[in-house]
Amino acid sequence: MTSATPAQPEPAYTRGAQLPALLRRRILILDGAMGTMIQRFKLSEAQYRGERFKAWPKDVKGNNELLNLTQPQIIRDIHDGYFAAGADIVETNTFGATTIAQEDYGMAELADEMNRAAARIARASADAHAAPDKPRFVAGAFGPTPKTASISPDVNDPGARNVTFEQLRAAYYAQAQALGEEGVDLFLVETIFDTLNAKAALFAIDEWFEASGQRLPIIISGTVTDASGRILSGQTVPAFWASVRHAKPLAVGLNCALGAALMRPYLQELAKAAPDTFISCYPNAGLPNPMSDTGFDETPEVTSRLLHEFAAEGLVNIVGGCCGTTPEHIAAIGRAVNHETPRLLAGRGPFYAQAA
Repeated sequence: MTSATPAQPEPAYTRGAQLPALLRRRILILDGAMGTMIQRFKLSEAQYRGERFKAWPKDVKGNNELLNLTQPQIIRDIHDGYFAAGADIVETNTFGATTIAQEDYGMAELADEMNRAAARIARASADAHAAPDKPRFVAGAFGPTPKTASISPDVNDPGARNVTFEQLRAAYYAQAQALGEEGVDLFLVETIFDTLNAKAALFAIDEWFEASGQRLPIIISGTVTDASGRILSGQTVPAFWASVRHAKPLAVGLNCALGAALMRPYLQELAKAAPDTFISCYPNAGLPNPMSDTGFDETPEVTSRLLHEFAAEGLVNIVGGCCGTTPEHIAAIGRAVNHETPRLLAGRGPFYAQAA
């Protein structure tokens, strides 16, 4: 009779190893919007193109990830602004830097370069603002892509799909490799409206972990799209968590869509469903308002007051902002939660987390 093989210890984080202990001590601050901050610059088509892409055959205005190559100082200034406002973590400007998303501009072959440039820009900003008592972190951002593996793009053909799981996996693997090799501290799979897309990203990330020998913290952030309390592909918040918890993230949370006021019941659901995982929350600055400076309703005072309520209720460990939020919002959020206790975890906490 052979003896059972002893369980192998799970690998510790090879980067971002300070995060679990920091999250137990205080609420960490994530940055705010990238897209709506870029919109403030009112860049022209020519400014998006720069010299290098002056003769590109397709319009590229609105391709924010291209700015990593043509206007890197603008991206650096946005990161610097968020760190100066007190952010602990900034996201790379890579929300749409997959081959799948870049196909819209005919720039799929540039996705790798965009990711690498974005990671280097954010890394330089983080390193410039870091202090012994205030480490700064870079989160490699993975957006959902414009295509969905779960929903038909044709109302007359429910079984139709415009992307496969394998295509998503390959695109996300390339993104993970580029961001990981350029030194990000953690991965953030965000604005998830289709859980199957997210599962492709998480699968690809795990593949890169295995291939590289690295192990970075992961944050998973879903998006509740309306008052039904479901993400676009149909899952409730607890069902969404059940579908992605196998990735053993450092944190799980919600972002975008509803704004903080309408997000509260779904964040409460998530905190209850994931008692042993840190919780993140970075809502929009309320609802869209084209008449406002940022395109959204809420002032820094309003957004920070709502997130303070979440913190006082013991719901969150990471807070920040999504669409419409600015460095002023992030500074106000930081002040509002500064003296609040982070949400306490049940049990031992995140699967890969180092001991506090």
